[in-house]
Amino acid sequence: MTQDGNQATTLSAWWEQISFDHKSLFTLNEQGELLLKEYPNYKQRPVGTLTADNAEMLFNLLVDKFPEVEGKVTELVTEWNAEEDKLKMLGKVERIKEYLNHANAVGDFHTIYKIVENLDKELSRLTEENYTKKLALVQKAEELSAAEDWKETTEALRTLADDWKQIGHLDRKRNDELWARLEAAKDKFFERKREHQEDINKEMLQNLDLKMELVEKAEALAASEDWKKATDEFKALMEQWKGVGRTMHDKNEELWKRFTEANNVFFERKKQHFDIIHKEQDDNYNAKLALVEKAEALKESTEWNETTKVYTELMEEWKKLGRVPKEKSDEIWNRFNEARDYFFNNKRKNFEEFKLSLDDNYAQKLALLKRAEDLQDSTQWREATEELNELMDEWKKIGPVPRKHSNEIWERFLAARKNFFNRKDANREKRKQIIEKKEKERVHQTADFVDKIRAELREEEEKLADFKQGIENITPGMKKEAELREHLTKLIAQTEHKIEHKKEKLEQAEKQLETIAGKGDTD
Repeated sequence: MTQDGNQATTLSAWWEQISFDHKSLFTLNEQGELLLKEYPNYKQRPVGTLTADNAEMLFNLLVDKFPEVEGKVTELVTEWNAEEDKLKMLGKVERIKEYLNHANAVGDFHTIYKIVENLDKELSRLTEENYTKKLALVQKAEELSAAEDWKETTEALRTLADDWKQIGHLDRKRNDELWARLEAAKDKFFERKREHQEDINKEMLQNLDLKMELVEKAEALAASEDWKKATDEFKALMEQWKGVGRTMHDKNEELWKRFTEANNVFFERKKQHFDIIHKEQDDNYNAKLALVEKAEALKESTEWNETTKVYTELMEEWKKLGRVPKEKSDEIWNRFNEARDYFFNNKRKNFEEFKLSLDDNYAQKLALLKRAEDLQDSTQWREATEELNELMDEWKKIGPVPRKHSNEIWERFLAARKNFFNRKDANREKRKQIIEKKEKERVHQTADFVDKIRAELREEEEKLADFKQGIENITPGMKKEAELREHLTKLIAQTEHKIEHKKEKLEQAEKQLETIAGKGDTD
């Protein structure tokens, strides 16, 4: 028999002998691929490739990995339960669905599939509710388009438009279709209104109405922070103003004053905004350049644990800093990332377990990339901006992926972000508020996690005390005394190991909580 045949036979025998929870969800093929069986909306896929040499080690790593995968779903459910507006969770549900398509682990995947499936169904139900609400507004607008109570109907249509804005998320296709119908109904009414005014009044009254609309649009735009779009719209409004004929002198002066004041307010705010951004970005560049130099100086280190901690601290400092000038952003980030990748690539050669971590990082980033590419054509500006920034934060937290995928997915991720932000400048102040909110949530979640670890530690310490007392209470000469003493000794060793592990985990969690809470106080 060939060597490959011997290996396949050995793996097959090993698979027949091994027993674990939810084994029915998995199968091992002749090539050594450990396959997670299909589930509605989830295809059968490999979670690892076993050999006769690494089967037990890799299998245990995959089993140990599953609590992390399950933990991500648990965190999603926790956040879901705390979030009143469930539709804000749409992006995160999509990301976890995509992550589960790639996460390599062994455990009860079907249960977490079902949990995510239920969340997805609830989002679909809420979306349908929003469709029903918006459809009702459209139908009302279409009824009003034939009305002849000009003043009351004008106000009613404006109220409908305001009501539309209060309704939450709807898929883009149906939202655009309903919005087009609403706009068509409004256009039909206002066209009839203008025709009516033309019949019963002079051209000056019509011009007055048009200029009032332009002034109202300008005043509404004055507070906008969508700088590029609002600038284009102000230019368009000015051209429309020039094309409108004269109206009563006193009204014209009043409206022109209001129009120019709105224009001046917006462009002064825009100037101040970009002055602040440019100053902040220059400062951020200098600070990040210092981090890059530190990262590059460390890349040849072989002090794996200590240097990993330093790189983590550098990344935390990097994340605290804002954006840098656009023309320098890719260069400085690539230098920083290349230094980190160089170190961690060397570290991977010494740690077999790190390979599995890289694969999971790739799965997480694929989920983030898929969501980013879904969002790049979004017209939900505020929500998409918030989520894209959150995606970048999560991307930076995840760490390196296999080198063969790194450049491709990073470039695609950057391309998706660039495509969106070229269409819409970020709302800096709004983003800051969102980040502050997220930091508070992180403090709360981390504090809950610390409490959980403390409770688990107390439970293990109580078990240890019980096992030690059990040894002390063994009666000399009793039947199976040696066997019982050996069993309790093993339990004590295992429990002491768990306690040490949980203490380390608690120390790390407390440091993380202190770091996060300290950042919130500083902000």
